[in-house]
Amino acid sequence: MNGENGIVIAGIGGSLRTGSFSRKVLEKAVTLMPEGSSLQVADISKIPIFNAETTRNPDASVVDFKNLISNSDGFLVVTPEYNYSVPGYLKNAIDWASVPNNVFAKKIGAIMSSSTGMMGGSRAQYHLRQTFVYLDSRIINKPEVIISFVDKKINEKGEFSDENAEKFMRDLLNNLVTEVRNQISSAR
Repeated sequence: MNGENGIVIAGIGGSLRTGSFSRKVLEKAVTLMPEGSSLQVADISKIPIFNAETTRNPDASVVDFKNLISNSDGFLVVTPEYNYSVPGYLKNAIDWASVPNNVFAKKIGAIMSSSTGMMGGSRAQYHLRQTFVYLDSRIINKPEVIISFVDKKINEKGEFSDENAEKFMRDLLNNLVTEVRNQISSAR
C-alpha cells in the first residue's frame, strides 16, 4: 500500500481469452496510470469455483488474489459483458475475495467495460456496481468508461484508434487515484 512505489491499484478482469478486447483495455489502463501510481494486474484464471465449504482453507490462487486486493490502495475492474451481465469467472473471483473477510470493504474502485456491441458492456458494469455496493466499496462514478464497438477501436496490437475512449480512461484513472490519495490523507 502507498509505499515508496506510490499508489498501487489492483487491476481485475480483462478476460480469460488471450487477445480479448477487455484484456487489451486493461493493458492500456496500465499505461495510462497517473504519475506516482501503478496498476498491478491480478491473475484470476486459476481461481477455482467458489465453494463455501473451502473458504477456511482456500487455494493458493485465491490467497494471492485476496492479498493483491488487500495490499492495494484501490482497484480497477475491466469487464466484458456475457449474456447481459458479468462473466462468471469474474463474479467467482469477487465472491472468493469477499469471504471470510471482505477485502473490498472500504476500498475505492473504478469500473470499465467494453463490448463489440452498441451497449459497450454497460449492463455488466451496472451489475458490478450493485455488487460493490453490497461489498461496501466506493466506486468512482465519473466518467463512465463504456467502450462500445470496441473491435473497431482497438487494433491487433492493442493500439486505440478512439481518442475519446482513451481520454475517458485516463480521466477515470486520474479520478480514482485522486480519491485514493484523499482517502489516505484523511486517514492520517
